[in-house]
Amino acid sequence: MRTAESVDGDGGSGGAAWAEVSPEAARRLLVAAVEAFAERGYHATTTRDIAGRAGMSPAALYIHYKTKEELLHRISRIGHDRALEILRRAESGGGTSAERLAEVVRAFVRWHAEQHTTARVVQYELDALGPEHRPEIVALRRQSDAVVRRILEDGVRDGEFDVPDVGGTTLAVLSLCIDVARWFSDAGSRTPEEVGDLYAGLVLRMVRARP
Repeated sequence: MRTAESVDGDGGSGGAAWAEVSPEAARRLLVAAVEAFAERGYHATTTRDIAGRAGMSPAALYIHYKTKEELLHRISRIGHDRALEILRRAESGGGTSAERLAEVVRAFVRWHAEQHTTARVVQYELDALGPEHRPEIVALRRQSDAVVRRILEDGVRDGEFDVPDVGGTTLAVLSLCIDVARWFSDAGSRTPEEVGDLYAGLVLRMVRARP
């Protein structure tokens, strides 16, 4: 079994991606949890699994995290904050609605490809969060939705896009981007940049962007 120290940079799950988490032992446990949740799913993973991957005793985990769910919340919060930051930065680049939409999709897809291990946990384990934490993460998701919806509304208003259902199309665009985390492999034939460019073109065709 690989330990947390041996997976740095593996699909975005490694310690370098979680530099803000301290102390170092808490970071090792978080990295181990990302790997375990992505591989086995949240519910099938035990705290013993996580501690073993981190090369620590099960009792050591509770020094830094009260519960397994608290670990998931920390992962989910950091991941959603970064995803939202990426979307907002891409949106702020200016240009036409089509140019902004393409850049948002390109950046969001790249993140889900480069950080695919982390993104699988962040995006697909929402229902495992408890009632104390789930509303917080749902609110962050809605902010991400709002970025795409805003661009689509601008494009429709300016005559750039032909989108009869902005809400449904927003969901479709985000779902397309997020699903990359489910299938992307570092050993695959396409780079994250290539997948980002491909999906940006697909989305522009989806909204019938006018030149």
